[in-house]
Amino acid sequence: MMLRNGKRQAKEVYLYEPIGSDKEGHEINLLDIIESADTDIVDELELQGNIKRLYTLVDKVLTKRERQIIEMRYGLNSNNEVTQREIANIIGISRSYVSRIEKKALKKLREGFEKG
Repeated sequence: MMLRNGKRQAKEVYLYEPIGSDKEGHEINLLDIIESADTDIVDELELQGNIKRLYTLVDKVLTKRERQIIEMRYGLNSNNEVTQREIANIIGISRSYVSRIEKKALKKLREGFEKG
């Protein structure tokens, strides 16, 4: 019974059938929407996975000071992004030393990502 009801309601839909138009007035078909939605989902999942890996690496491979500088510099863990000079004033070290620590920490994180 359920199968028959489904047959009555089934309608063929073609991927290249126009379903509307965009802001510029170009025709949009179903394939355009499906392609963009799938890509966005895949990209979003990959981004979320990379973010999790980043936080794991920050905790795993960086020293306490490196972690503090990276978190402040890039706004991780709900911090606001801060300049190197502001970090130097907060921690009490020179701006050039903050720059060297940041560079070393980013290298460690990059190597961690490359290892997988």
